[in-house]
Amino acid sequence: MKYILIIFWCSIVCQSWGREVISLNRSWKFTPGYETAKNTYTEVNLPHTWNQDALAAKVNYERGLGNYEKDIDIPAAWQGKRLYLRFKGANTITNVFINGKHAGEHRGGYTAFAMDITPYIHWGTKNNIWVRVNNSPQLDVMPLLGDFNMYGGIYRDVELIITDPFHISLSDYGSYGLYFTQTDVSREKARILAKILVKGETGCSSVIRVKIEDPQGKNIVSAEQEITFDEQGEAVGELTLNISKPHLWNGRKDPFLYKTITELLRKGQITDRVEEKIGIRYFRVDPDKGFFLNDEPLQLRGVCRHQDRAEIGNALFPSHHREDMEIMKEMGVNAVRLAHYPQDRYVYDLCDEYGFIVWAEIPFVGPGGYRDKGFVDQPSFRENGKIQLKELIRQNYNHPSICFWGLFNELKQSGDDPLNYVEELNTLAHEEDPYRLTTAASNQNGALNEVTDLIAWNQYYGWYGGEPAGIGKWADAVHKKYPEKPVGISEYGAGASILHQQEELKKPVANSYWHPENWQAFFHEEHWKAIDQRPYLWGTFVWNMFDFGAAHRQEGEMAGKNDKGLVTFDRKIKKDAFYFYKANWNLEEHFVYITGKRFEKRSEMPQQIKIYSNQPEVELILNGKSLGGKKGVYGIFTWTEIQWKKGENILTARSKNGITDEVKILF
Repeated sequence: MKYILIIFWCSIVCQSWGREVISLNRSWKFTPGYETAKNTYTEVNLPHTWNQDALAAKVNYERGLGNYEKDIDIPAAWQGKRLYLRFKGANTITNVFINGKHAGEHRGGYTAFAMDITPYIHWGTKNNIWVRVNNSPQLDVMPLLGDFNMYGGIYRDVELIITDPFHISLSDYGSYGLYFTQTDVSREKARILAKILVKGETGCSSVIRVKIEDPQGKNIVSAEQEITFDEQGEAVGELTLNISKPHLWNGRKDPFLYKTITELLRKGQITDRVEEKIGIRYFRVDPDKGFFLNDEPLQLRGVCRHQDRAEIGNALFPSHHREDMEIMKEMGVNAVRLAHYPQDRYVYDLCDEYGFIVWAEIPFVGPGGYRDKGFVDQPSFRENGKIQLKELIRQNYNHPSICFWGLFNELKQSGDDPLNYVEELNTLAHEEDPYRLTTAASNQNGALNEVTDLIAWNQYYGWYGGEPAGIGKWADAVHKKYPEKPVGISEYGAGASILHQQEELKKPVANSYWHPENWQAFFHEEHWKAIDQRPYLWGTFVWNMFDFGAAHRQEGEMAGKNDKGLVTFDRKIKKDAFYFYKANWNLEEHFVYITGKRFEKRSEMPQQIKIYSNQPEVELILNGKSLGGKKGVYGIFTWTEIQWKKGENILTARSKNGITDEVKILF
């Protein structure tokens, strides 16, 4: 009876026919690699990461082997089915053993993978799963290094998937075996080419049925095809579905999604069924006019995002991902660079839902300003990178939000030159997906910048050198140098601690422990003014949306953290610069915000007060007395030479429609 209840519950939750999906997240026995004693373990639930010592600024944080073990009941009634273990992410090299026998290995920490464990199963009894995960550095597995923490563990969900012998494939580079290619798309029509990979038995036949429905469940179009399985028990279905006057997925304006239903039928009975959402859209990039979505110009107002959080590392739950998206939505973001690696499938689902344009990339990360190399010219490294690129593309092929495949970040050509390899990756990306554009994030001159369809640069004028306004002159010079190639900015940002406040506006030393909040705000003001006046920039991405862990960093508010985020590591406090972007990017949610509000006790008089708002006019009131209204420029309103009284001062900002913000300042 226990088995029947489990199966019935999963059928309701997963709404599946012919396959069951059971979460295996709970009650694993974890032991670090050095532990050899019997019956010594810690019980953990997934997602889990073992080296949270990285969050304590421990430069030599734990990188090595971790063991996860679990027993599961396999009912005799499942005999004749196929059983798969699917991992959504485990960092970095994962070896799986079933009942003591090696079932497979996966090399790469940021993509999903599935293993057919049917040959190793004992039916009608308990079965042992033993997973050995190794996050120690490997010279033939990307990434070799990075300005972020390399957490270890099974840090995403694990599922047991039970299928009929005739099923939609789970064995194609971790994908779900469904590929919906959009061709000949316009506001009048769309042609969808559905490629379905299936498994069965040699010489047998089945029918593939594909339907596309609107969100209300109305059938828009459907098609069927009979297929015959080859000598390996595999077959590929290729169906064409035409939609007249499609409802286009249109970014933040209208992120409309259709639902696809793919069924495999054997002798009239459904043996497998998989649902997938798609959005229909078309886009292009012009070297002079930037990005166009559905033939309309769209200024990409982007941010970068790492996948970790304070206290828990990268072992995130769906609620964490959605909270991040809500914060981005509030700020007015419409594009996200998911750096520097593939992120959880749920993140891409959310980007589809929220209407964010996505730059997705493989973890081909160069040294930046650090010592080590990001590329080793050996066959095993080259092969691993190509596999990770295939996994990224095939697992995320159907997401309408993804428009760009990123191939590298901050590589250098000294020593082993990655140029030829990047050319191979670029060719492979176009073979896998001819309908999206390739890009990369560069921080140097050279031939690497000419390989991908688009190029973008990591630039930090006013932080690591120069002044913030210098970004405009730099962009003009690059656009002149590459007149036929679309140019973007993949990273720009400055560190800031909410605890560091200064009365004057003074540029800090980037690698010092002093990162005042007002300089970060000024940095972003000057950058956005320059960016906004240059429509040829195909996309620009703030580094970073959130503070993130980097154990080797010895700077800013505290060691072990990159504090360039617009929001704190725990997501609890939005820094001043966040509200500057909100004033410029989010015109729907009316607000006023007094900057410097965390600088509660001051000494110098008089002082300037600055307010951010998306309202046309703001009035400032000091201790009940109006100091008059101001009109803003780029959402910035300033009052100078304000005379305070000794002791407590009440400062109120108010828009004409009655929206207010208030702070107390002591002198």
